[in-house]
Amino acid sequence: MSQAANTGIQERPTSTAAASRNSLSSRALPRWAPLAFAAAALVLGVGIGAAAGWQSRIQWGLFSAVLFVVISYVTTSVVENRRQAKDRLATSIVWVCFLLAIVPLASLVWTTVSRGAKVLDGYFLTHSMAGVLGTEPGGGVYHALIGTLEQVGLATLISAPIGLLTAVYLVEYGKGALAKAVTFFVDVMTGIPSIVAGLFILSIMLMTQLQPSGLMGSLALTILMIPVVVRSTEEMLKLVPNELREASLALGIPKWRTILKVVLPTAIGGITTGVMLAIARIAGETAPIMLLVFGSQLINPNPFQGAQSSLPFYIWEQYKIGSEASYDRAWAAALVLIAFVMILNLVARGIARWKAPKTGR
Repeated sequence: MSQAANTGIQERPTSTAAASRNSLSSRALPRWAPLAFAAAALVLGVGIGAAAGWQSRIQWGLFSAVLFVVISYVTTSVVENRRQAKDRLATSIVWVCFLLAIVPLASLVWTTVSRGAKVLDGYFLTHSMAGVLGTEPGGGVYHALIGTLEQVGLATLISAPIGLLTAVYLVEYGKGALAKAVTFFVDVMTGIPSIVAGLFILSIMLMTQLQPSGLMGSLALTILMIPVVVRSTEEMLKLVPNELREASLALGIPKWRTILKVVLPTAIGGITTGVMLAIARIAGETAPIMLLVFGSQLINPNPFQGAQSSLPFYIWEQYKIGSEASYDRAWAAALVLIAFVMILNLVARGIARWKAPKTGR
């Protein structure tokens, strides 16, 4: 009797120790373990890839990513437990996907900067291609930069109010068949190819005998921009809490004033970001410009009359020439276009922070 009791007493610490070993706090890897896993996977991936005769560094990187996931899971299973291993497996896959997404972007930016910086200077930004042969060095992007600013600016002035008011109607007033029809056509227009928008405006030009100009290109860009503005603005307005609307209406404030003073200021940050995304989408369109603006080597500051150029059209035009000088100008213009989009995003963030509702006491 006493022996059995003693046996039970002796077995209890053993089971407690086993439970302790299997608990989440028994053993844990150091915080720098993921970095060590990544370094080991990179060394093994490069070594195995070089030994196997793989010529592509992309193959080395992909194999290293797979090794990183495997090493993280196996090591965590041995040192900690299966539950922590599954958690680290999911975390490792997230990091690998993030790197796979960021590497092409970083490579694109690096290539554009390294190749575009050769001729990007003050002369390039302040001169046009007037009197310069495409195969010769020299010339600039000023005429294309002016055209892009005017065409995108006109498209924004037309599409931003229309898109904003359409989104306000769909969220605040839209009910029944009309709202459903508007939503359906907005969804259809979101995926419309740019060449279709250009052909639509071109058909109007042919029927009314209008001449190519920057305005015609802006109208095609407006068709592409409106659905993006509507969709982004609609989602931002839906995020505004209904309690804010109800509190304003309970004070006797009209609905239009509630929308103007409460709803829109609350969502202004997201609305501005959506407009900037729409501008970034149309800033790189080339097909409508080729059809409707025709391009020009000269500076034309009037978007309502005569052919104009734009940055995307200039890039295509210079790359088509095929000389070393034209390639350099094309990469420099691409760098200017990227900088233009980045500046727009910075301005949008500044406006969003300035107009965001103040918090705190």
